[in-house]
Amino acid sequence: MKVCIIGDGLVSLILAKVLARKALSVDIYFNVKPKKYSQTRTIGISKSNINYLNKNVINIEKILWEINQIKIYTENFKNGEILNFSNLNNQTFSIVKNDELYSILKKNLIYDKFIKFKKNKDYKKMIKEKYNLIINCDLNNEISKKFFSKTIKKNYYSFAYTTIINHKKLFKNNIATQIFTNKGPIAFLPISKTQTSIVYSLKTKQDKNINDIKKLIYKFNPYYDIKKIGTISKFELNSSNLRNYYKDNILAFGDLLHKVHPLAGQGFNMSLRDICCLSKLIDEKLDLGLDLDLTICHDFEKETRDKNLIFSLGIDWIYEFFYLESKTNNDLISKSLSILGKNKFFNSFFKKIADSGLRV
Repeated sequence: MKVCIIGDGLVSLILAKVLARKALSVDIYFNVKPKKYSQTRTIGISKSNINYLNKNVINIEKILWEINQIKIYTENFKNGEILNFSNLNNQTFSIVKNDELYSILKKNLIYDKFIKFKKNKDYKKMIKEKYNLIINCDLNNEISKKFFSKTIKKNYYSFAYTTIINHKKLFKNNIATQIFTNKGPIAFLPISKTQTSIVYSLKTKQDKNINDIKKLIYKFNPYYDIKKIGTISKFELNSSNLRNYYKDNILAFGDLLHKVHPLAGQGFNMSLRDICCLSKLIDEKLDLGLDLDLTICHDFEKETRDKNLIFSLGIDWIYEFFYLESKTNNDLISKSLSILGKNKFFNSFFKKIADSGLRV
C-alpha cells in the first residue's frame, strides 16, 4: 500500500517514519526550495511524546535538554511565582532546536527503503495516482486552498520574537521560566548550561525595533548573566482550527489542522498526539487485513477534532485570562492562581494535560 505525504516539515518527516515502520510505501513531496528552520527556534516536547518518538521514530535523547521545573510569573504580581510545575527527580519536558531535530530526522529517512523524496508536481496528477492515502501537511498548496480553507481563525495582533542568549555557565540550567508581562508572555527555555532560548510574544500591531526587544529581554531576565543576545527572528501570531479534516482520501494534518499560541508550547505536541492516534487507527486496519482508505480519514476526524478544538480553545483562554489582568492592571487573577497552584490535585491535573493532552 502507498501513502503520499505533502510537505517535508518536522511533522511530515515524523509521520513518514511512523508509516514506514509499518512497511508502508511513503512518498514525501517537497518544494524545490530546501526546507530551512531558523537556528533561533526551539520546541518543547512533553515526556510522553519523547517516549513515543524514541520508541516509534528515532532516538533523539542526544539532542534534548531536559527541563524538570516550570516557574510562572506575572508582571503585576510582586510576591513571586504564581505557579510551579516540577518533577525534581525526572524531566517534565525537554527542549530541542528545530533545525537539529529536522537534520537528524532527514538523515535517517534518506536511507529508509520505504521512503522516497519527490519534488512537488501538478497536484491534479498527484491525486489521480494510486495512493491509498494522501496526507497534506502543506498550508499553501492548491489542495489546501481548494479543500481546506474553512477554518476558525483568530489574529492576536502580536509578533513572536525568538532568539538564543549566551550566558554565564550554570551548574544546572533546567528551569523553564514563563512571565506574563503586560505586553505579552515571554518564555526562557534552557537548551544547555550556557544557552537559553527565548520566545517573546509581544502584543503589537507593528514590528518592534530589535533594540527595543533586547531591552525587554534584559528587563524581564529572571537570573541569567547574559553575555550575548543572538540573532532575533520574528513571525506573526494567529491561531486556527480546521472545520473539516478530510476530503475523500485526502487528510489534512499538522499546522493545517490547528495552529495555537506558543505560550504553552503545545502546538508541536498536539501534532505528535495526532500522529499517535492516526498510527493506531492504521494498525487496526492492517491487523484486520484491510486496505487503507478514506474511512481512516473519517475515523481520525471523529477521534481528534473535538478534542483538538477544546484543547486549542483552552490555550487561547489562558492567553485571554492573563491579557485581561494586564489590561485591568491588578493582580487579583495572579493571587487566585497562586493559591490554586498550591493544591496538589490542581497541579497534578494540569501537568497531565500538558503532557498527554485530553487523551488521559
